[in-house]
Amino acid sequence: MQHPINILERYWNFTSFRPEQEAIINAVIEGEDTFVLLPTGGGKSLCFQIPALAKDGICIVISPLIALMKDQVQALNEKGIKAMALTSGISYSQLDTMLDNCIYGNYKFLYLSPERLQQELVQDRIRLMNVNLIAVDEAHCISQWGSDFRPAYKNIELLRRLRPSANVVALTASAKPEVVNDIIKELDFIQPKIFKTSFWRSNLAYMVFHENDKHYRLETILRKNPASSIVYVRNRKATIEIASFLKSKNINATFYHGGLTNDEKDKNMTAWLQNQCQVMVATNAFGMGIDKPDVKTVVHLNLPESIESYFQEAGRAGRNGDKAFAVILKNKSDEELVKNQFLSVLPTVDLIKQVYRKLCNYFQVSYGEGEYETFDFDFNSFCKTYQFPSILCYNALLFLDRNSVITLSKQFKNKVTVQFIISNHALFNYLDTHEDYNIIVKSILRMYGGIFDNLTKVDLKKVSKKASIPEHQLIHTLQQLEGDEIITLNLAKTDAQVTFIEPREDEITINRIAPIIKQQNKLKQNQVKAMLDYIENDSVCKSVQLLSYFGEKNVEDCKICSVCIQQKKKEVPQDINSVKRNLIEILESGDYSSRDLLEQINCSENELKTVLKLLLEHQIITITSKNTYKLSHL
Repeated sequence: MQHPINILERYWNFTSFRPEQEAIINAVIEGEDTFVLLPTGGGKSLCFQIPALAKDGICIVISPLIALMKDQVQALNEKGIKAMALTSGISYSQLDTMLDNCIYGNYKFLYLSPERLQQELVQDRIRLMNVNLIAVDEAHCISQWGSDFRPAYKNIELLRRLRPSANVVALTASAKPEVVNDIIKELDFIQPKIFKTSFWRSNLAYMVFHENDKHYRLETILRKNPASSIVYVRNRKATIEIASFLKSKNINATFYHGGLTNDEKDKNMTAWLQNQCQVMVATNAFGMGIDKPDVKTVVHLNLPESIESYFQEAGRAGRNGDKAFAVILKNKSDEELVKNQFLSVLPTVDLIKQVYRKLCNYFQVSYGEGEYETFDFDFNSFCKTYQFPSILCYNALLFLDRNSVITLSKQFKNKVTVQFIISNHALFNYLDTHEDYNIIVKSILRMYGGIFDNLTKVDLKKVSKKASIPEHQLIHTLQQLEGDEIITLNLAKTDAQVTFIEPREDEITINRIAPIIKQQNKLKQNQVKAMLDYIENDSVCKSVQLLSYFGEKNVEDCKICSVCIQQKKKEVPQDINSVKRNLIEILESGDYSSRDLLEQINCSENELKTVLKLLLEHQIITITSKNTYKLSHL
């Protein structure tokens, strides 16, 4: 057996482990059932990857996140480690071959969703595999008190029965005490090794500021700390708007959301990762699996849905150990907005029944059929067809996804079907007078036989690559060919794929998960309340509040959060005469707004207001037409 440190150095080019990693890895190698609670950025994946590489056989990794599975598999493959992921959309014959490769092909990692464990073929092949470890990522999903409960995680117990000799390591980044106990119970751990590192981050200052003008405060924060930053916003439209605002202020920013193409995501991500731009403005779709150590500031312009998600997103700042800031900007409208965004859009059991029934009808899935069938899905068209409110409908689909009725994967692409409707001879006569289209038409003809006889599905990416032209130019050419009555063209945008996990059963399907739906709605209400309590509590240190939520007791004040700093200022109030002298000195050089003055003088906002009021009363200063302050004698 290779020594863990040698594996670390060989594949990851590190010469030492992070705190706790080595002890966790040794426990896993020794065959212990192991529970690992490490905060975001703590290096959880190495805790199962290195033990799996140290032992003969294959490690089965259960994960609910397709994007993260693909990223980890790609990263392992790039290191020369054989890994594969069983994602949705794989045909039976492909699945058969892939599972055979896991048995006979010296693969070290098999990533799969918990839903896959329901398939008999998968179960049969796992019995034949030399499984050296079972790793359960995002383990909080197994607990109904966890923030992302997925009932399919209960299937992991079946995996333990299939391979009783393999030990299990469960990993999560955030879990309250009751969730930790639930995970250990559900995974049937006996005398497990439990590793829980404190969530304490001595270098991370948690800040909550009440701001009427969030844009201005955001600009100020990013100018004061001109280093790599993330700004989280509520929706896709806001990512573009805030990035544009920052660019207008000469702050280099890009944006990220689930609606971008893969090429756009890669381009924007690369620019930010390589520090070609300072700020990534993103929805909460961004960040999972990203380990950028030099992020200085994480700003939430809108309230997160829970302490769990906030803690993970905020924790992306300061992973290099340097002082960093996690800032929430709030105002009076935020409480109503967060309730509208996360509570008023919770779907009822009846709505979920309706959405499921209509979804089956939309794809013409018959009763008792549809298991593991995958369809391209135009979400907006679906909502329009059945007049569903889009947010409620989307949340209903997410419930169906989490409860393993369907898999909903975001898959933005163009779905194109083409048929040539003129003869071969007439087509080549046409090309004689339209030479620009020659290479495109010939590329399509060589790639798709039978395109003269049938409406044929065409892959735009492959055709544009073969013809060496941009995709938008290809689409334009196809539209021209349609206009000239050379082809029939169906060009439809799809924004997702839906895979039905189980046969259609309508009422029976939804009644089975109805108690879970109600319990999860109640949990969401409690999480939103905890988030609102956090931002409103200005008397207890922010770090203490967060750590108490996760069950840590007797935590000392951090001395660097917004609450601690305010209390420090109260203990040592500024000398009013000193503030007055500084203010007059600054105004000697010209007019300034109250914001500009606050940035230049070391005092609180209330102290500045007191001094300004005093100077106005004594007519030492006046207010200009531009709402700035100036000395009366100037």
